[in-house]
Amino acid sequence: MAAKNHQAAKKHLPLGMAWIYLIIAGLFEVGFTTSLKLSDNFVNRWWSTAFFVSITLSFHFLNKAIQTIPIGTAYAVWTGIGAVGTVLIGMILFKEPSDFWRLFFIFLLIGSILGLKLVSSH
Repeated sequence: MAAKNHQAAKKHLPLGMAWIYLIIAGLFEVGFTTSLKLSDNFVNRWWSTAFFVSITLSFHFLNKAIQTIPIGTAYAVWTGIGAVGTVLIGMILFKEPSDFWRLFFIFLLIGSILGLKLVSSH
C-alpha cells in the first residue's frame, strides 16, 4: 500500500511540463560540460562557478522530470541531449572534427532520443 501511495504522490507534474523540464535539464548538462572544459581544471573561477550552477540546475530539472517520466527514458533522453549538445559545442567552439561518421552517429543518437519520446507511454 505504501508503494502505491508513493507512486500516486510522485506523479504531480503534468506530462508536458515534465518533458520541458527534461529538455531544460539536458541543456544545462551541455552547459556544465562546456563550463567544465572552459574552467581550465577549475582554475578559472567564472567558468568553475558556471559549472557548479549548471550541474545543480541540470540535476534539479532532471529530478523534477523523473517525478512523471520513467527514469530509464528520462535518463536516456537527458544524456542524449547532453551528448549531442556537447558534441555540437565541441565542433563549433573547439573546432573538433565534424566528419561524416561523427555527424551520422549524432543524427542516429537524435533519432534514438526522438524514438524514446515517441514510444514512451508517458
